[in-house]
Amino acid sequence: MPYECISGRSQVLLCNCKKLNQDLPNSFYPNQYDNLSNWKAHYETTGPEIWKDTEGTVTHFAAGVGTGGSMSGTAKYLKEQSEKVVSVGIDTYGSVFKKYKETGEFDENEVYPYLTEGIGEDILPKNVNFSVIDHFIKVTDKDAAVMTRRLAKEEGLFVGWSCGSAVHGALEYAKENLKKGDVMVILLPDHGTRYLGKVYNDDWMRNHGFLEDKAYGTARDIVSSRDVGYQLVVVKKTDKIKDAIALMNDKSVSQIPVMEDGQVIGSITDNKLLLKIIENPALKDATVDQVMEDSMHFVALDSTLDVLSSMVEREKAVLVRDELHRVHIITKHDILAAITK
Repeated sequence: MPYECISGRSQVLLCNCKKLNQDLPNSFYPNQYDNLSNWKAHYETTGPEIWKDTEGTVTHFAAGVGTGGSMSGTAKYLKEQSEKVVSVGIDTYGSVFKKYKETGEFDENEVYPYLTEGIGEDILPKNVNFSVIDHFIKVTDKDAAVMTRRLAKEEGLFVGWSCGSAVHGALEYAKENLKKGDVMVILLPDHGTRYLGKVYNDDWMRNHGFLEDKAYGTARDIVSSRDVGYQLVVVKKTDKIKDAIALMNDKSVSQIPVMEDGQVIGSITDNKLLLKIIENPALKDATVDQVMEDSMHFVALDSTLDVLSSMVEREKAVLVRDELHRVHIITKHDILAAITK
């Protein structure tokens, strides 16, 4: 009897496998999600291999997180060798990992269907050790698929879809966090043969809207069209909320990044701010850090407008750095204006 795995619906698959194990005599259920031999295998092999091959110079380790075994086992070993090692888990939109790591909340609203195979879950596998994963980066299906093809074309790496996720997410993290002398290792465990009919098929990519179309331009075009004196509107976490509201009204903006020491650490948006102040009017005299939301995501300067639109549709505005390393915000209004030019 065939059983199909649908990404983001692991609970159904697990139930099917358990039932088969119960019904079939002499059957074995490996259970890669909760069988702790999974992470231990990587602790004993993958971690030592990376440490040896980099001669102990590795500073960052990035990998997709699905069952959690490869990330957790490898990260645990590397961190035991050096406390300076930073681990970056790559997640996908539609998965619960990132929010659970950052808030401790299992939010069912985070779960929705996605296409990327091999990473993300709608459950919390026992092999995912959140204590050894320092950060999570989410990657869209499209960004992952496009990067997978780029790896084959530009690097000669015939890898799978989740490998594209890992590289895209790792590079996004590296742009903002790596410094000269750092060594990042990205784990690419999947082969491209199983995706010949998907990400390596132009028709499939086109039917899913994944082939890049630059007819409407990119984030670079939006940034380039702005006035020479453009300056990003920002607030500090120590600013008064009432002053932030006055700034939003004065500048006619609905979303503002929160910055500290030149780094974006959060954001405030008018709709959520309004709800919080209606619930507690005294908040207007508090500081921004009392109502601060997660930071807006940074995107690549060459991100096409269709990629940008998919991101701002799911979340808030996005941020991008230009060639001079100045931070720009891109909103739905900016994308609409670029398309209708």
